Amino acid sequence: MSDESLHLVLVLSTAPDRATAERLAHALVTESLAACVNILAPCRSVYRWQGEVCSEEEWPMLIKTPSDRRDALCARLRALHPYEVPEIVTFAASSALPDYLAWAVEQTRPVPGAR
Repeated sequence: MSDESLHLVLVLSTAPDRATAERLAHALVTESLAACVNILAPCRSVYRWQGEVCSEEEWPMLIKTPSDRRDALCARLRALHPYEVPEIVTFAASSALPDYLAWAVEQTRPVPGAR
């Protein structure tokens, strides 16, 4: 890997249903913005929205990308997401297996002719 300053970033988001989570995951990987997206089992989210306490089933997603792709990934996720204010929280990994980071970087380089 040529750029030693790159780090792995984990982006946490949720989707309202499995189909949406899969659509978002496929778009992010196809567009070379994410190396991998884990779609987890549904969970119950309790939150306040527009003055009311809500309780909804959501599908968590763990999205992995190199730090230099984070901003583009977050912008695209926001554009594709059905929520008015989607959960998009990023965490810088304090360490990652160097081979895994190299793989993630390789997977997120733009594909010629793709978006």
